[in-house]
Amino acid sequence: MNLREEAAAIAPELIALRRALHRIPEIGLHLPETQAAVLEALEGLPLEISTGTNSTSVTAVLRGGKRGPAVLLRGDMDALPVTEETEVDFVSGHVGTMHACGHDLHTAGLVGAARLLSAHQSELAGDVVFMFQPGEEGDDGAGHMIAEGVLEAAGRQVDAAYGLHVLSDMVPRGVFTTRPGPMMAASSGLFVNVIGKGGHGSRPQATLDPIPVAAEIVTALQNLITRRFSVFEPIVITVGTFHAGTRYNIIPDNARFEATVRTFSEAALTQVEKESVRLAEDIATAHGLTAEVRFDREYPATVNNADEAAFVAETVADLFGSERYTEMPDPVMGSEDFSRVLEAVPGSYLFYGATVQDDPAEAASNHSPRAAFDDSVLADGAALLAELAVRRMNRG
Repeated sequence: MNLREEAAAIAPELIALRRALHRIPEIGLHLPETQAAVLEALEGLPLEISTGTNSTSVTAVLRGGKRGPAVLLRGDMDALPVTEETEVDFVSGHVGTMHACGHDLHTAGLVGAARLLSAHQSELAGDVVFMFQPGEEGDDGAGHMIAEGVLEAAGRQVDAAYGLHVLSDMVPRGVFTTRPGPMMAASSGLFVNVIGKGGHGSRPQATLDPIPVAAEIVTALQNLITRRFSVFEPIVITVGTFHAGTRYNIIPDNARFEATVRTFSEAALTQVEKESVRLAEDIATAHGLTAEVRFDREYPATVNNADEAAFVAETVADLFGSERYTEMPDPVMGSEDFSRVLEAVPGSYLFYGATVQDDPAEAASNHSPRAAFDDSVLADGAALLAELAVRRMNRG
């Protein structure tokens, strides 16, 4: 089978599907229009299809002609609460919602892989599970699908899993990249509410002003990272929201902020959880106020199996040439709920350049309202997913 040539033949249909999905972006775990489009695109293929009960997920199982390993391929389907500012003629038709992270390409690419592999069903030395996942953007869709049995959808736990994510910048168009070991960070949330006593802005001595205390905590969190952790331990704490007050001459009763925390090791995560909570509470106490602090662990780190990452690199080089692959020098601080799949089974996650610019550094990044993706990369993405499944099944 020549999956690359076969993928090129269906490229126009995959591009049309991607653009149709781009017009109907949906957020979270419930994506009824997207699910309907996926089910229609899979219609007529020899797949055992089931849908989620707590989400609009789609799980499709392809039974190969021979007994062998089960391989999972994943594509996430959800969009972002972003107002699109691109000039494409298939712009989002849902105001305030956009496929700014390329999940429309992931979905169309996984449909392509399903079509390619279905055409060779009798030749397959195992089974393939296609994981069409909602809720990647903060709703733990992977966790929901795992709880509903996606890893055992073939009747046994899958032996390997692969996921692909397009990038609108960072990587040249058509280039694949991954790395062994940690690839993306664990994500946690720190939520702090500093409680004081409000009053008139002209008489701060008669109040317990929460704003400077909350601001001191924000600054102290940065010092915590540089003074309590090794410089060789990657950790990021970024405060994304800060809310206090209603008018410039009123001292409010409380000030609250939310931060994202990114780590790679369990030891660092445990330490930063303990010390960030204690720091916030103690600073508030030192000023005579109190702090309500919550630390939520969200997604674990995305860690590639070393052998599987090497297998991905070898497959890309064989299929497209060595110039189409580069190893990631360092992990990235973004997070991914595909990490939950890789905690359970060996596999590899990889990035794929889909920038519309010749120089990726000039392109808008994923999550930007101006993020744009060149969907001419779709055929090769679908071919790679299908090839990974075939080779992994043949490997036994």
